[in-house]
Amino acid sequence: MRKIICAFAFVALSFTSAAASVCSQHYQSSGVPLVTGVTYKTWMEFPSVGPAAAFDKVSRAVLAEGFVDVNVEKQLGTLTAQQETTGSGRPQTLRVVVRKSGKGSRVDAVFMVPQGQVAPSMSDNLCRVVNAVAE
Repeated sequence: MRKIICAFAFVALSFTSAAASVCSQHYQSSGVPLVTGVTYKTWMEFPSVGPAAAFDKVSRAVLAEGFVDVNVEKQLGTLTAQQETTGSGRPQTLRVVVRKSGKGSRVDAVFMVPQGQVAPSMSDNLCRVVNAVAE
């Protein structure tokens, strides 16, 4: 019995790291930090999670990350949120779209930072939001 539990734990941990690696494989950024605006984006597909459930999980993850001015359009599968962390008064914007993909769903996340600002660790941050669908 102990071997079965250990094997199950190993498979669960392997799946979690595999999901994270898929998210980071889709991660892209464009722009030059501080010089131009920068756009960070990633996406993932979740074959066994329907769009409604995926949208609910992503919405909760965005709220848990501390974003404000969250605008949810559940029928369209879109969520827009902002944060202002630099003291400049210029918000950084997160957009998430959840749509049907086969029997599951696809989640696209885009984070936009205005010129003159930086956003460190965006790969980890975006993947944390997107991977919330798998939890």
